[in-house]
Amino acid sequence: MRDAAPLAEVVRGDLVESVHLGHLVTLDASGDVGLAVGDASTVIWPRSSVKPFQAVAMLRHGLSLPPRLLALAAASHNGEDVHLEGVREILAGVGLDESALRNTPDMPLHAPAAFAWQAQGGGPSSITQNCSGKHAAMLATCVAAGWDTETYLAPAHPLQVAIRETLLDLTGDDAAALRVTVDGCGAPLFSTSLVGMARAFGRLAAAPSAAPGSPEAAVARAMSAFPEMVGGTGRDATEVMRAVPGLVAKDGADGVYGAGLPDGRAVALKVLDGSPRPRPAVLVAALSALGAGDVPGADGVALERVGRTPVLGGGEPVGEVRPAFGPGHGA
Repeated sequence: MRDAAPLAEVVRGDLVESVHLGHLVTLDASGDVGLAVGDASTVIWPRSSVKPFQAVAMLRHGLSLPPRLLALAAASHNGEDVHLEGVREILAGVGLDESALRNTPDMPLHAPAAFAWQAQGGGPSSITQNCSGKHAAMLATCVAAGWDTETYLAPAHPLQVAIRETLLDLTGDDAAALRVTVDGCGAPLFSTSLVGMARAFGRLAAAPSAAPGSPEAAVARAMSAFPEMVGGTGRDATEVMRAVPGLVAKDGADGVYGAGLPDGRAVALKVLDGSPRPRPAVLVAALSALGAGDVPGADGVALERVGRTPVLGGGEPVGEVRPAFGPGHGA
């Protein structure tokens, strides 16, 4: 993570209170680097930003879901009722129930959903953990492919091997440099280069026009059509996809984000300290630099609103988190 550069400044009053360092890269529609902040070649754990590509791998190996549920397979969902119902629907479609899930138990991400779950007597569970849609889809893929469902999280399981191969295919990264660890949900997690992740998001988002019958196109269409299934109420990934038609965006833990526009332009970023605080401002600034506001039907006002992160004093805005790069920096 050497050569990190400022991505965002936290301004309180008329002083810069703190700075978030990191790495960011944008690609044009041809896949060439446009903007690079820090080191575009740095290797990262993509965390949940990798979920759309895991979903592509699953479709390549027999998963069949309607778009609404396919979006949930690529989600870090809030744990709202619509998400839990969707997870149960995926499982029931292959004759399983939530007891088959092997992801780490947790409470819903969305505070009101967590309060409601707790009021019903619920505690940390696999179905309310934000990755349960992905895990349900993994199980459904195993059933479709005739693979063992008990050991689907083992790195050598055919499902995880397929995910590894798909990730290498979409990122263009060197297989010899690929690393593996375990994500927070318990699933194997494969490394990517930052530029490789941007390349994968560009290919995914462009697929509906470039390869309309492909698994990549199916995932892109599902996510952009059902952004509420990818995140949920109040989530910036959901709101940014609502603001820009055809945009595919996915947040990841520890300060990661990836997004692609319908013509293949893309961005990937990693906040070095892992904070989620600057991600919306940085993402929107990068998308604006790419010209996301020029996409037909884009809502520039809504896009700007997603990137607005106030700094509070006494409960009132007294500053903001602002990007530390681009035309508006220092204004």
